[in-house]
Amino acid sequence: MPHVNVGKENSDDIQLYYEDHGSGDPVVLIHGYPLNGASWEKQIPALLDAGHRVITYDRRGFGKSSQPTGGYNYDTFAADLHHLITHLKLRHFALVGFSMGGGEIARYIGKYGSKDVSRAVFISSVPPFLLKTPDNPEGVDGSVFEGIQKAVAADRYAFFGQFFRDFYNADLLLGKRISDHAIQASLNVAFSASPTASLACVPTWGEDFRKDLARVDVPTLVIHGDSDRIVPLAAAGQRTAQLVKGARLHVVKGGPHAVIWTHADEVTPELTNFLGVGAAKPVVKETAA
Repeated sequence: MPHVNVGKENSDDIQLYYEDHGSGDPVVLIHGYPLNGASWEKQIPALLDAGHRVITYDRRGFGKSSQPTGGYNYDTFAADLHHLITHLKLRHFALVGFSMGGGEIARYIGKYGSKDVSRAVFISSVPPFLLKTPDNPEGVDGSVFEGIQKAVAADRYAFFGQFFRDFYNADLLLGKRISDHAIQASLNVAFSASPTASLACVPTWGEDFRKDLARVDVPTLVIHGDSDRIVPLAAAGQRTAQLVKGARLHVVKGGPHAVIWTHADEVTPELTNFLGVGAAKPVVKETAA
């Protein structure tokens, strides 16, 4: 299994698990909380068919990546992404982030600039600034994040049980656009995540990305469901589209937070159309002498 080393904790390497498939213009898919890179399964085949090289990775603390006890902040997440991009020597690559993954995109461009970034896609993403403050009255009250932290600390398994009901709007979409089995699969992934990461990521949802978004100068697509109970459209996607010059907003009618699964029939074509056809390169096979 491929890993990239992004640091150390005492005597242990901190490694990110990644997958790298196909050839052509690279697309880096960045997952949301508390899932892993496999959560893009409804988008990966379409991107490969369109001739893209598709790269997924598991954020530190999640999936098959290392589970250190530190580094759960967006400066470190962006540095981890930079390590991966540098390791793979990517050029002319698109960044696609779901939920927390949109924060990685914003902070990555905020810290490292947009050199070699071809396009950016924010899906159900946390930017620009979810926390309610005097200069951000559209945000979510801080007590909401505090309540989530308390719930995760008390019993993260019980918390995830309710979280995914809202993640998928299961009361409305169960049996129509999401199955009990798919929800259980998400729970299994969440249960395997680091307890430390599960708790430490929550306050990062209130990060201020407004200055980072000001540096986004590549073609940008924002996709957000108008029934998102986790990251409200009005507080997030709508405002991101306003702050990024020239960004296009696609609102998924009736879409919950996890539109990449429940509304993949709408989201995936929107994504592939925006990214275009990758300049696929032929795979050269080595032959025995």
